[in-house]
Amino acid sequence: MDEKKWYVVNTYSGHESKVKEKLEMRAQSMNMEDKICRVIIPEQKVIEEKDGVVYTPDFPTGVGYQNYENWAKVLESYVSAGLVNEDTVIYAHSIAPIFICHFLVSHNIKVKRLVFVCGFNHYLGINEEYDNVNRTMYFDNLEETKNYAEEIICFYSKNDPYVKYEVEKDFADTIATKQIVIDDGGHLNSESGYTEFPELLEYL
Repeated sequence: MDEKKWYVVNTYSGHESKVKEKLEMRAQSMNMEDKICRVIIPEQKVIEEKDGVVYTPDFPTGVGYQNYENWAKVLESYVSAGLVNEDTVIYAHSIAPIFICHFLVSHNIKVKRLVFVCGFNHYLGINEEYDNVNRTMYFDNLEETKNYAEEIICFYSKNDPYVKYEVEKDFADTIATKQIVIDDGGHLNSESGYTEFPELLEYL
């Protein structure tokens, strides 16, 4: 099968969903679903209290799709749209923090603040499937990330069921300007009871 490529389509604001729907319908009617396999929209939510906008990239997931190259193509579309710049605050969890570090350093992009939750680097041993996915995200120049953000906040816990405490601490020790350690937070996700995480809002 030929390698798939990403394309960025510019539309009028507010018409993104309609364009997505039309593209998918056209792909189906022309029997081109094998060539146009995915259409994504940069989603946004308005945070009224902070008068800001949050964009939540729709990164591909799953073995064969979730890797550095595919995630970078998605984030590059945000960069092209002018949504990632020196005023940007990026939140990332689990494998996403090291991806963000890798991306910013590789693309020479500076942002205002990074807020990472349970970040780690060069950690294998969760299971073969996760290891294969995560391996593509890792990189050796983690410390350079400090040159690409004014502030780096790292949250992590002492009893993460997936990543050893020492690994998350080493990640934070390498780049963080501030560390927040939560004694019994697990992986700091919904599975660990974190359906809400109000502490994160302090760093918007």
